[in-house]
Amino acid sequence: MLAKATRLLLVEDDEDDYVLTCDYLAQLSSHVFEIDWLSCPEEAIAVLSKNQHDICLLDYRLGASDGLMVLKKAVENGFNGPIIMLTGQSDDALDLAALDAGAVDYLVKSEMSSERFARAIRYALARRDVENERVERLKAEAENRSKDRFLAHLSHELRTPLTSILGYTELLMQSEFNLQAENELSVIYRNSQHLLSLLNDVLDLSKIAADKLELTSSDVNFDSLMADVYTLMHVSAVDKGLSLRFESQQALPLTIHVDATRLRQVLINIINNAIKFTEQGEIVVRAWTAWVNEREMLFFSIKDSGLGIAPDKQALIFKPFEQIADIESRSVGGAGLGLAICSELLNRMQGSIKLESKLGEGSEFTLSVYPGNIRHIERQMLAFDASPHLQQKPAPLDVSGRVLVVDDVKDIRVLVGHMIASSGAVVDYAEHGKAAIDKVHSAEQAEQSYDIIFIDIHMPIMGGKEATIELRKLGFQGPIIALTAANMKGIKSELSALGFNDMIAKPVDANQLYLSLEQFLSRGEKTEARQLTKSSAKPSAKATHLRFLLVEDDADAAQITQLLLESLAVETIIASSCEHCLAILKDDSAFDKVLLDMHLPDGDGLWLAEKIRHAYPSLGIVIVSGEEPELEKIKQLDIDQVLLKPINLALLNELI
Repeated sequence: MLAKATRLLLVEDDEDDYVLTCDYLAQLSSHVFEIDWLSCPEEAIAVLSKNQHDICLLDYRLGASDGLMVLKKAVENGFNGPIIMLTGQSDDALDLAALDAGAVDYLVKSEMSSERFARAIRYALARRDVENERVERLKAEAENRSKDRFLAHLSHELRTPLTSILGYTELLMQSEFNLQAENELSVIYRNSQHLLSLLNDVLDLSKIAADKLELTSSDVNFDSLMADVYTLMHVSAVDKGLSLRFESQQALPLTIHVDATRLRQVLINIINNAIKFTEQGEIVVRAWTAWVNEREMLFFSIKDSGLGIAPDKQALIFKPFEQIADIESRSVGGAGLGLAICSELLNRMQGSIKLESKLGEGSEFTLSVYPGNIRHIERQMLAFDASPHLQQKPAPLDVSGRVLVVDDVKDIRVLVGHMIASSGAVVDYAEHGKAAIDKVHSAEQAEQSYDIIFIDIHMPIMGGKEATIELRKLGFQGPIIALTAANMKGIKSELSALGFNDMIAKPVDANQLYLSLEQFLSRGEKTEARQLTKSSAKPSAKATHLRFLLVEDDADAAQITQLLLESLAVETIIASSCEHCLAILKDDSAFDKVLLDMHLPDGDGLWLAEKIRHAYPSLGIVIVSGEEPELEKIKQLDIDQVLLKPINLALLNELI
């Protein structure tokens, strides 16, 4: 392939010198030159101003004019290529003047046959290439910064109204209005959550593109992680009349070292796609380990009996903004980002993803991740795929009392209830936190209070954490036991702080369940258990007399956040700007926390945080943001916490 010709402008009024210069340039084997020749200074300035040449050789003497004038005008008019000044004889003053005016070098015409001429040309062109690369790099960096600023602004602008939509919907779902509009409110809530998930996908992809996505690996209970995924996906499968099975034919490590959040995200995304594109049949999730290149890897396959993917589309589905929907499934939504993000995340977890699919027969995705060194980790046949069944060993104890079991998955409710009933207790059921609160209220009015509540953490309408806080506020003093697939570090202390007495990991182990019943419901010990619960339960928010200052310029977002906080008995004052906030604090600084929006009309949240930290060092400061602030700045300002919008009851509960 021929090298691209270098465009050279020779400004020279002597034809003999023009011919000689062309000869010398032809002898330079390193470059091919396309030479334009001008002798008129004015024409030279006009041509150079168009910036269409890679290099210029400029004679100092141009009739009555001098080349310095041409040089200065060309540079002023925007010519950014190298200019070499040609002189008849060496003159130190002239040489310095040429360099000061913008020339990259100067040559005496008598030296043009020497190596110095070739070296000067090569050096000038190399400098031009370096400068062009620098300009392109700066331009790309500026574009990336501009894109980052745009995405950060977009994130903030979208998350702020989502706070209002989700917040007001949550409040309505917990009010009497829910009785008349439960279906409509659920639609609003689900679609708002869907918008939020799409926004998170866009931001994840932008972080990956900017190489700013960080993984946080830790030791994870593998069985619990898979049970959590199963619990979340089972309801979606049942809603479509599909079977979802998790299985493994080999003993698997009890603990793996991964980023649990990101691995869960990948599995949920691909299983969710399988459910979306399958109208009948089943989705089977398998797990196994195998050695690859002297490392033991963890593999998953997700196989469905759905539409399948055409061969010509299989290469596209891992690219951003490509959707695998075809004409038969136009109703399936999404931005086409999920699989691209999964591919990148798996790559960062030292794994991969591949696809096998046939139209009309279904698809199978095979994933791999590096689970850390699992050579010496204990292994068992894990039970994450076990379908709940009612045949359980008889209870090893005899208890009495009334028990409420709360779980949105009917199979799990029935299973846990049957196990408890076999021990002698009377069992009642609720499908979510709101229903549980109603049941407790009705039971107390009928003077048939529940002695213990077993409640799932993750449920639609109202989760276990929110329900427990509300139950404690309403005065329920009996034991509340969390049923959760999350078994990460710190979860037990977090649940205890929210008012739970204990937790049982999913899948529910019968022995753990019986131990809990024995502790709280053994005959003759109910009174003691009640007293223990009363002393250990978290005080209600009303008893703590919390006061928050909320700094938020969006009136709707401020109002719903205030309502949510006040529903948790936190007195909340609103400031709409930095100036307003500082004025309130000057008159009254008796707040437990100040919640600062990142983008305010007269400054940003971090600037305001610095002012507050300096003037009121004992105040707790929480940043409320639609984007993730820089971690270094958060550490420097000793910020207590960062809440990512949209704000909801669960986040505020954790904050309190």
